Amino acid sequence: MEKKMSNTTLIKNITFSEPHILAKLVDYEEGRVVSRTLAQNKCVSITLFAFDVGEGLSTHSAPGDAMVFILDGEANINIGDKDVTAQTGEVVVMPADVPHSLEAQKPFKMILTVVKKQNPR
Repeated sequence: MEKKMSNTTLIKNITFSEPHILAKLVDYEEGRVVSRTLAQNKCVSITLFAFDVGEGLSTHSAPGDAMVFILDGEANINIGDKDVTAQTGEVVVMPADVPHSLEAQKPFKMILTVVKKQNPR
């Protein structure tokens, strides 16, 4: 028996029931940061990014743990007072509420997943 797909989609901006190469879903653009949001709600956000060399995200903090998976290239990530270099295939987790920033050392693509704290009921 085949299951019927739900009318409520939680993931967007990507076709369902087809294989994808994540790094090919965002393109590099000279001097820019390009993003594609795949999911966003009160508990989780998933976003693909492509950064040109020298581009980045300025220091900020997130309301949840943030996990960056480098799909292509290399980035310098500052978490609190620690500098980390991450490259293709590597994952870096940044704890909630800790200031962090990143900068492309080479053009790079990443998928960012933020899992947010749930409000107690």
